[in-house]
Amino acid sequence: MYQDLKRMFWWPKIKKEIAHYVATCLICQKAKIEHQKPAGMLQPLDIPEWKWDSIAMDFVVGLPRTIHKFDSTWVIVDRLTKFAHFLPINIRYSLEKLTELYIREIIWLHGVPSSIISDRDPRFTSKFWESLHQTLGTKLRLSSAYHPQTDGQSERTIQSLEDLLRACVLEDSGSWDQYLPLIEFTYNNSFHSSIVMAPYEALSGRRCRTSLCWFETGENLILCPKLVNKPRKKSK
Repeated sequence: MYQDLKRMFWWPKIKKEIAHYVATCLICQKAKIEHQKPAGMLQPLDIPEWKWDSIAMDFVVGLPRTIHKFDSTWVIVDRLTKFAHFLPINIRYSLEKLTELYIREIIWLHGVPSSIISDRDPRFTSKFWESLHQTLGTKLRLSSAYHPQTDGQSERTIQSLEDLLRACVLEDSGSWDQYLPLIEFTYNNSFHSSIVMAPYEALSGRRCRTSLCWFETGENLILCPKLVNKPRKKSK
């Protein structure tokens, strides 16, 4: 929150006051869980060459069923920009329906990725899913059993989504799907320390216009090439 607000506002002790406000927020205390880094040395995946070239996906299940019969969310994340889409689904959707949703919501907008990282969910290990992406030219990379760190990108995004969803469910558990577009907007326009900007900014090259703060076109910088070419240290 501090990284997002400091661009638009300033007052004495702003960081301390924001930290105090967040720490004493009743909804945040009820909704958020503690996220600790896993122990041990990890081997990071290769950095994607371009936006939406490599994606990660997973499901958030066990949500209260809405009036539209949604009880789960399909999380799809671009590994480079961290931009994510949250698609409401019913866990009983067939693979054909999930494929139709994937084409309608992801491929038409971002194109066909070269690789997809996911866990070993039965839907992602089926022959239908494998043959589909073999036809599209997409390589499926499944996480190893008992080693979810391979799919850490979608796992961390799911944690953020669950925190936001939990706050909405506390208010109205039967209509969380109505808040999903705003939750996606909030996530994609929030500062991410791993890329030192918001996912929307990394994807489009400019900060998103909102009702809180408007930016003129001439004030924007092209940030995507910097993000792609920025050297990163690899874990030893």
